[in-house]
Amino acid sequence: MLGHCAVPNCTGGEADSQPLFRFPLDSERCKQWLEKCQREDLIDKPAEQLYKYERLCGKHFQPSAIDSVSCIGIVLKDDAIPTIFDSPEMSQTGQGKRKEVVKMKKSEPEPATTSTQPLSEEDENREYLKSVFEIILLLGGHNVSPTYKGEDSENSPAQTNFQALLDYRIQNGDEPLRKKWDENKEKFPDELDNMIDVCEQYIRVKLLEEVMQNGPFSLITDELVVISGELFLPIFVRFVDKSNSQQENFLGLVSFTGEEDVVAEKVLNEITEKWGLKMEQCKGQAHSCSGTHSSKIKKFAAKVTEKFPAAVLAIRSTQTLNISLANSMPLSGVQLVMATLKNIDTFFSRTPLLVAEFEQAITLFYEDRTEKANVLKGYCQTKWTRSHNVFEIAVDIYESLLLWLDSVNDNEDVRWSDQVAHEAMMISKSLTDFEFIMTLIVLKNITALTQAVGKNLLGNSGDVSRAASSLPAVLQSIKEVADNIDVYHEFWYEEATNIAAAVDVVVKVPRSFLRKHSESVAIQPENYYKEYVSFAVVSGVYNELSEVFSEQVLKMLKGLALVPAAVEQNKTKSDEECVEVFKNDVPNADSFSAELNCWWVKWSKKTKQECFPSNIQDTLQLADMKFFPNMLAVFRLLAIMPCLSLDSTSNVVYQRFTRYMEEVPDKMKSKSIAFMNINSHVQSDLDSVVDLYIANDPK
Repeated sequence: MLGHCAVPNCTGGEADSQPLFRFPLDSERCKQWLEKCQREDLIDKPAEQLYKYERLCGKHFQPSAIDSVSCIGIVLKDDAIPTIFDSPEMSQTGQGKRKEVVKMKKSEPEPATTSTQPLSEEDENREYLKSVFEIILLLGGHNVSPTYKGEDSENSPAQTNFQALLDYRIQNGDEPLRKKWDENKEKFPDELDNMIDVCEQYIRVKLLEEVMQNGPFSLITDELVVISGELFLPIFVRFVDKSNSQQENFLGLVSFTGEEDVVAEKVLNEITEKWGLKMEQCKGQAHSCSGTHSSKIKKFAAKVTEKFPAAVLAIRSTQTLNISLANSMPLSGVQLVMATLKNIDTFFSRTPLLVAEFEQAITLFYEDRTEKANVLKGYCQTKWTRSHNVFEIAVDIYESLLLWLDSVNDNEDVRWSDQVAHEAMMISKSLTDFEFIMTLIVLKNITALTQAVGKNLLGNSGDVSRAASSLPAVLQSIKEVADNIDVYHEFWYEEATNIAAAVDVVVKVPRSFLRKHSESVAIQPENYYKEYVSFAVVSGVYNELSEVFSEQVLKMLKGLALVPAAVEQNKTKSDEECVEVFKNDVPNADSFSAELNCWWVKWSKKTKQECFPSNIQDTLQLADMKFFPNMLAVFRLLAIMPCLSLDSTSNVVYQRFTRYMEEVPDKMKSKSIAFMNINSHVQSDLDSVVDLYIANDPK
């Protein structure tokens, strides 16, 4: 095995610091090595496998078998045979033990090796490439750049991650790598980027094969990321595999620079023409919009819908509904609020001491309201900036947070670093902008109407079905607010001005607006905030909800009432309208109605000891699903809906993605390394990687 000698009971490579040599690729000589070290359990293994996984240490070879000793280590001759064995106890296939001592006299010649068959030039090249690709994939999987720098300016070896692994492999007997490296190292730096691209291309092909073999999928994008100063759009697909388990694959990052129409067409061509994603199988799409870039993202979503109408637009489940709604609005006030909340989250994540100090500030601020103080301190122990009621909490802690940040910025007792004090000052500056206060108040009040829907969407199947049923009423309520905006704005504006007066914030029209409209008639603050904040935010929430919860999406979500636990709980027969939307996607539409009735009868009653599945994933794993082919098709389609939360095991790829983007410093981020690291679970066939490399450039 790798790391120690294959001879039974030999300590070479473990207790002894002996050099380890690969088994030869030549099948005849490999067989001789096995016979000499008496490993009958390996006799049926192909030479390629032994070459890759087994080693013999240096103390089993005569000095005459050594070809050279250099800076790259000890190198055996091409016909070297192990001949030195010190009475090892060898277990022979469980039939007892035997001892054998092999002694070579000086006068005796070494065994003839007339049957050796050296590797051809082509085979040596392939083995060299396989070793190089294995190193690149290993480094990429561990989020380590394989950049090779060759020699530095002072002509001393520039040790890099790639070079270190290269030397290690050569020292451990990788003969093709040793032979070919000297020939290729001069041109290798120019070829490395191409080889990294091939690794990325190969992994993506494997991921796409898995998706395409399993039928319908949803296309999902995440927030834009910046790598090396360029904007990229992360692309995911959600599907159900052959074991009926929900999965998400990360397909990579696509450049997202350019004009709206151009970039939308370019991205779609990239994922279909270049990557090979068959969008005809796409049944849903969801996108995480963010402020200034939301119009571009929406243009891309519209382009997908235009070319592939079956890709129904929905909302992404990785954010709470209220945060997603706010992020989608390109309004300056909303962008200011969301950016400030993100900065607050980053600020408090620096050290637990900051949270503890803020909790103390809350205690002092609400010393006569202990219950209120305890509630707010409880929020501090959670990720409140990502919660359903984020805007409500932000209003509650606003004054205490601002006063405490001012004290951190003053830093009179020099407790905080300059960086912490500076960040506190920048957040405080945002909080004391009246546009921030007014927008926060509007968001708090209007998203109170969508809070219950958002919670239900992240609940079990019955909760999601109820959310779908309640959405029309929620939309109607928001429309009534928009129709009576004068009345609602008056209350909201008063609430905002009261908070502003308490912290000495001046009520005024934003300077950015005045600069753009310097020649227009002067506008009063109350009128400005009614038109550009209150009405704009309410309209934005209504339009976004209507777009991502279309009639078709609501019908599909109502299909969750067919989950066994929901059927039993409702006690009434499910309306067939909830599955009407699936009739074109089931294997036998003619029997759909009868099958649906049997499904309801099966799950409508249960004994006290029974426990019925309450979510899609558990329902898909039922053994009885094989008797309900139409229902299986329905649940597989429901499982790929982007607005439904995945369990932690199904969502591991997205967790790796977010961890990479949050933890890797910007200057160290790499598009290709990110892709290989996030998809390090994909098993690679090195021969196939080499075939792809050759197909791309036969030279």
